[in-house]
Amino acid sequence: MPAYQPAKISRSTFLRVRDIDYHLREWGDPDAPLMVMVHGWMDVSASFQFLVDALAKDWHVVSPDWRGYGLTSRTRGGCYWLPDYIGDLDALLEHVSPDAPVKLVAHSLGGNVSLMYAGARPERVERLVNLEGLGMAGDAPDKAPQRLSQWLGELREPPTLGEYPSLDAVVARLRKTNPRLRDDRARFLAAHWSTPTDAGTHRILGDPAHKIVNPYPYRAEEVTACWSAIAAPVLWIMARDSAYAQKMDALPGYAERIAAIRDVERLWVDEAGHMLHHDQPESLAREIERFFA
Repeated sequence: MPAYQPAKISRSTFLRVRDIDYHLREWGDPDAPLMVMVHGWMDVSASFQFLVDALAKDWHVVSPDWRGYGLTSRTRGGCYWLPDYIGDLDALLEHVSPDAPVKLVAHSLGGNVSLMYAGARPERVERLVNLEGLGMAGDAPDKAPQRLSQWLGELREPPTLGEYPSLDAVVARLRKTNPRLRDDRARFLAAHWSTPTDAGTHRILGDPAHKIVNPYPYRAEEVTACWSAIAAPVLWIMARDSAYAQKMDALPGYAERIAAIRDVERLWVDEAGHMLHHDQPESLAREIERFFA
C-alpha cells in the first residue's frame, strides 16, 4: 500500500532557539488564525499531519520538532530536562506570536510541558487542548538516591536505539506499537520518523539520550501548583483504550489534581489508544475546533 497522501502540504523553516537549531513544520496561510501543536516523547511534528488534514477551518498550524527529535538538533548536555522544553516553548511562542496568547494543542510529553508552561506564563496561552499529557504518579522522596544512581550509571553507559533493516521494518514497528494505525498512515509516519543511513538501514530521528532517566523524582504537589495557576480554559482529552490513561485515572487523588485547573473540560475518546491523533483524527479535529471557537 502507498503512503498516506496529505490533503494539506507542510513546509519547513528553521530557527535558532537557545543554542539549538529548531525545525518548525507549518501548514496553511500565515495570515490565518494560529494554532500551535507540540508532539510527545519519541515523536515528530509530522505526527500531526492527519489531525491537520481533518481540520475543517483555515488555520496556520505551527509544530516544532522538540530538541533532539526529527530535524531539530540535539542537546550538548548528554541528557534532556523538562525545564528545557518549557524554556524552548517560551522562546518558540515569542517567535511565532510575540503579541498575543496562543491556542495550543499538545500531546503526551508536549501536554506535560504545555500545562507547566501555562501555569508559569498564564498570559501567553489563550486555550489549551491536552491530549494525554497525564503527568506521572509521583515518587516518594526516599527514591531520590536510587534515581540519582540510575542517572549516573546511564550517563556512563548511555542508552542506544536500534536501527531497522528497511523502511518496511519501521512501518512494522509502528504498527506493532499501535495496531490501530492504518498501513498508509504508518508508511507516511515511518518516512518522517526515520532516516536512511549510508549502510542501507533506517535510523530513528530521536536522540537515544531521551531514554536517560530524569535524576529527580516527579513531585506531584509542585506540578499541581503549576496547574492551579493556569488561567486558560483547558480541554483535557484521554483515550478509552490507553493503558496509561486508565492507570492514571484510577490513581487516588488524580481527579483532584485535574480539578485544580480552574477551567477544565474532560473528554474521553472511544476506539483510540495513546496516539489518539493517529487513531481518531476526525473526531479530535471536531472537538478541537469546537473548543477553540
